[in-house]
Amino acid sequence: MLHTKSESDITSLAPSSPSRSPKRPVYYVQSPSRDSHDGDKSSSMQATPNFNSPMESPSHPSFGRHSRNSSASRFSGIFRSSSGRKGGRKRNDKGWPECNVIVEEGKYDEFDDEKGFTRRCQVLLGFLGFVVLFTVFCLIIWGAGRPYKAEVTVKSLVVNNLYVGVGSDLSGVPTKMLTVNSSLRMSIYNPATFYGIHVSSTPVNLVYSKITVATGQLKKYYQPRKSRWLVLVNLEGTKVPLYGAGSSLTVSDNGVQVPLTLEFEIRSRGDLVGKLVRTKHQRQISCPLVIDSTSTKPIKFKKDSCTYS
Repeated sequence: MLHTKSESDITSLAPSSPSRSPKRPVYYVQSPSRDSHDGDKSSSMQATPNFNSPMESPSHPSFGRHSRNSSASRFSGIFRSSSGRKGGRKRNDKGWPECNVIVEEGKYDEFDDEKGFTRRCQVLLGFLGFVVLFTVFCLIIWGAGRPYKAEVTVKSLVVNNLYVGVGSDLSGVPTKMLTVNSSLRMSIYNPATFYGIHVSSTPVNLVYSKITVATGQLKKYYQPRKSRWLVLVNLEGTKVPLYGAGSSLTVSDNGVQVPLTLEFEIRSRGDLVGKLVRTKHQRQISCPLVIDSTSTKPIKFKKDSCTYS
């Protein structure tokens, strides 16, 4: 087995004598044996024959360089530059030739970006789908609750006090004055099967020739589903000046009759899905009536006595 070494590793142990005929000196090449790996510090000497010329020697520098290059090419062949030059290359601390780092084209982050974009699209599509489904659901609920309007029925009006007299207004103008104290009873029914309603009203007015002579207010309340409630509203008016409209009123020993009109509006609101879905209804009510100051009986209203719209 040949071990190639540099010229510095070849040591001549037998110098040639000039007086004698040229002999073939014996060269010894010192190389570490396998036992040196096991801790044996001894070295083995291997004799090699002498050659007539340095070119014939197996340790010729050209052969040694070729051997070194061939063995090194196994490890450093990939580091050769495209120009083909073997020398003048920088080496690092460990003796390996330096080379440029090969940068692969493309980015690995592209796949992560695509995944993130896909996730955002999925979240957006899911949110839009939820909004659409929820909107459709709310429309269905709203459509189902829309037909249920509160049913209002005016029952009776009890007049506690009615007085027609002559007086003067705040500015001192003489005119007839009217004082009314009465109570209105009415029934409100909620026909909805799956929600309650909040009931309120505009001012309940008794009107004489476009002049409000008594007024009252229905207190806002909550009414459950499929229920009927009877409510009471007090109407009061004290010394209301009639001005020119009072000229048609005649007071006699038999009392006085005053034609009036009952006007108001009932409002109902149903919360179907909290505050998101609501139904609102209004019903305007108008009832003509005549109050007799000598009568103490309540004025009862028939179904066709009032107008509901």
